[in-house]
Amino acid sequence: MSSDSEAVDLLELSAATWRPSALHGVDRVWPETNCYVDLWVELLPALGHPVEAALSFTVLQDFEGDQFTFFKFPLQDLQALFGLAVQELALYESVEAQAMAQLRRGRPVLVEVDAFWLPDAGDAYRKAHVKTSVAVIALDPGRKRFGYFHGTGYRELSGEDYDGLFRQPTVLFPYAEFVKRDGEARAGHELLDASLTLLRGHLTRRPRKNPIEAWQAALPSHVERLAGQDMAYFHLYAFNGPRQLGANFEMLGTYLQWLGANGVDGLADAAATGRRIAEAAKTVQFQLARMVHRRKFDADAVALAPLAADYDSVFAALAARFA
Repeated sequence: MSSDSEAVDLLELSAATWRPSALHGVDRVWPETNCYVDLWVELLPALGHPVEAALSFTVLQDFEGDQFTFFKFPLQDLQALFGLAVQELALYESVEAQAMAQLRRGRPVLVEVDAFWLPDAGDAYRKAHVKTSVAVIALDPGRKRFGYFHGTGYRELSGEDYDGLFRQPTVLFPYAEFVKRDGEARAGHELLDASLTLLRGHLTRRPRKNPIEAWQAALPSHVERLAGQDMAYFHLYAFNGPRQLGANFEMLGTYLQWLGANGVDGLADAAATGRRIAEAAKTVQFQLARMVHRRKFDADAVALAPLAADYDSVFAALAARFA
């Protein structure tokens, strides 16, 4: 696989000139959410679709006992709105070869890779083997160049990092998907109507109990567990707890703002409340971090009741508007 003609670049992007989505802007409370949502936040606009229209699923987030839902775009929503059919890519050869096969058909490939080889992976780069999701957009096997969406933007890597990702024995076996772009993408009023239909459906499946109240009830046991762990453990807890909660509700606020901008009235206060939950979740994360750092723990000092009340306020507004 050394011929220059084998190089594929679906969108002809440049990491040097790429401008991240506004949903990854510096004004965001949570500029990063999780690897799968962040990937789509960048990929959808690159494919010509408004990511805001697909955020209705954020009403589904629940507390799962030890973490908040790792929220992700439902694949059926992406198909209904944008005509994108995401299929599992069965890996029986090399990721490099099978990604090339799909790229030649005009299909981005979503794959879990080892962050050890990603220069944009922060502390994990060349230090820790951690799975993270990327969207493969460009591959040049001959020159060992790779263009991909990850985190808050479009990235490129080459050389030894390319070999590590694609040509060395895998430490973490990947899961892969590909994105078929053959369906019909909705636009204008049709897109708005389809998004509202999805929202109404998701609202019928939202948690029946306030998930922040459930977190509050579990927090004493969580704090007790944090007391016996180090800061590295806290970072994992924070990612799956306050960060998922806060990032999810910031995205919900963004969705409600998008609805308002498209003529759906009565949601401005709920949108602002969603951001307030995001801000409060970050405050809670800082508070828990100080406890771990100082080794002084007090679950009663973490005020989650205001967040729970804001949660009820958001869903009361949604029920009133979309009942």
